[in-house]
Amino acid sequence: MQAVEHALITEDIHPIDIVETLAERRSWDFDRVGEDQIAMAVEGQWRTYSLSLTWSAHDETLRLLCTFDLAPPAERMGAMAEAVDRANDRCWTGCFTLWREQDLMVYRYGLTLAGGAMATAGQIDAMLRGAVGACERFYPAFQLVGWGDEDPETAIGVAIADAYGRA
Repeated sequence: MQAVEHALITEDIHPIDIVETLAERRSWDFDRVGEDQIAMAVEGQWRTYSLSLTWSAHDETLRLLCTFDLAPPAERMGAMAEAVDRANDRCWTGCFTLWREQDLMVYRYGLTLAGGAMATAGQIDAMLRGAVGACERFYPAFQLVGWGDEDPETAIGVAIADAYGRA
C-alpha cells in the first residue's frame, strides 16, 4: 500500500478532501473554492499549470482540468487543431482541447465513481500526475506548432512516449 493511501483510508472521505491532503503534502498552492471544488498551481518544467478538480454528485464524477495559456496566431489554428488531435491519439486517459475564447490549452479527465464507489488517494494521485505529465509532454510540441511554424506530425514526434534515465 502506498504511503499516500495509508493515511487517507476512511469509509466516507470526500474526493476533494483527498485532493486537498495531497496538495498540502506536496506544498502546492491551492484554494478550496467550495465543498466540491479545489484549484491549485503546480510548477512544471515548462511552466506553472493551473489545476481544478470538481466533484459532481449528480453524475458521480471527479472532474480534473489542467490548463495553461496558449494563444497561437489565427493563421496557425488549423495546424494547432491537428496537433491537438495527434496528441489526443497518444493520450489514453484524458484529452486536450483548446479553449480559444480563453486562450487556454486544457487537459481534461473524469474519474467516474458510479454506484457509490470511493476514490482512493492512489487514483487521485495518478490523475494529478497524469495531467501534469501529459501537459509537460506535449507543451513543447504545441509551442513548435503555434510559433515555430513546425508541421503537427513533426512537432508531436518531439513528445516521446517514454523517457528512460536522465541526461
